[in-house]
Amino acid sequence: MVSARGGKYGYVVRSRQNVYRALRRQGKSKRIAAMIANRGDTFAERSAMARKAARTRKRRGRKR
Repeated sequence: MVSARGGKYGYVVRSRQNVYRALRRQGKSKRIAAMIANRGDTFAERSAMARKAARTRKRRGRKR
């Protein structure tokens, strides 16, 4: 169960809890998974993350 309670219990935006669970399955810590999941709670934030990821892939020379 992902906490939406806040405070000392932590907090993950309800619409992003599936992302949090996926990150935890990948081995990320609770803190890091929550930070990443909460960062993209709006469409604009997710778009910004996608643009950043595209720049990173381009810079590293990844092919299509």
